[in-house]
Amino acid sequence: MRPEPLIKAIIVIAVFLGLAAAGPGAVCADELRIGTWKTAQTIAPFYYGDFVSKKDKINVYPFTNPADQKNALLAGSLDMCGTTVAHAIHSSSMGQPVVMVAALCNKCSALVVRKNAGIETVADLKGKRIGYVPGTMHEILLRETLSRSGLSVKTDVSLMRIDFFDMGLALSRGSIDAFLSGEPFPAQAVENGYGKILAYPYYDEAVGDINAGMLVTRDFAQKHPQKVQKMVTAHARATRHLARHPDQWLTRASKFGTQKAILEKAEANMELAWDMDAVFVSRVKALGERMQALGMIRRQPDYKELIDLSFVRQARKEISPDE
Repeated sequence: MRPEPLIKAIIVIAVFLGLAAAGPGAVCADELRIGTWKTAQTIAPFYYGDFVSKKDKINVYPFTNPADQKNALLAGSLDMCGTTVAHAIHSSSMGQPVVMVAALCNKCSALVVRKNAGIETVADLKGKRIGYVPGTMHEILLRETLSRSGLSVKTDVSLMRIDFFDMGLALSRGSIDAFLSGEPFPAQAVENGYGKILAYPYYDEAVGDINAGMLVTRDFAQKHPQKVQKMVTAHARATRHLARHPDQWLTRASKFGTQKAILEKAEANMELAWDMDAVFVSRVKALGERMQALGMIRRQPDYKELIDLSFVRQARKEISPDE
């Protein structure tokens, strides 16, 4: 054999052996961009890096609301992001190409009223000012709660748009009489002595306690299914790890700015999630029906396009029971 072909053959063999020794991560290294909130119940993406190849790079970008995350996703600035199930339904109903590939959290909501304000039942909120954030899961739960007690949002109460982070201050100062939001703000209001929990608004199995999920765009899922699978499987592993190590979970979450003692009080009302099944899909559909009945969407989305169960199904196969 002439020297030149021999050298080429040696190089090819060396490269092949080097890649084989490095494992699949070396040939499939990805840089992935994920959006989420800095809250205990949406913390999982911050742990993805622990459950992918060392060759992969995970960039997590914090947001303060689901709409901004979704907009960044549609603009191509993110590969995956968190959002409330309600916002996903709303976006899909308008024809936006979003696909939910995993759950993110369940529960986490509470209706809080001012302590010692004489408000003992939901019916007592008649004539009161209630803080809320439009377009969120919490708005739907608030409207449902009021409706079940015979109160109209148009004539019986005053809904005041207030950012989640400002609700506690508004309640303590008397600017509002109640608010419905996610943890840790309800637990914080109780711990700091100016609020009390009036209700946890999870009413029946139709909608249940679903809250938020992880989105990708339809185009990204079709063009990069391996990347989506990598993120979903990392999400599942991170979620399972944190659920099995609550002290680590809440200690890390406290670095977002809420005292661990408050997070511990809120823990029973927070549930980390990743899996989706037929029951989850039925609850999302029931939520969509309630949103349309409440006038929040004009038409139902195509749920077969909105929810893709294939990635969580594959994650179940990849994860061992003891992980």
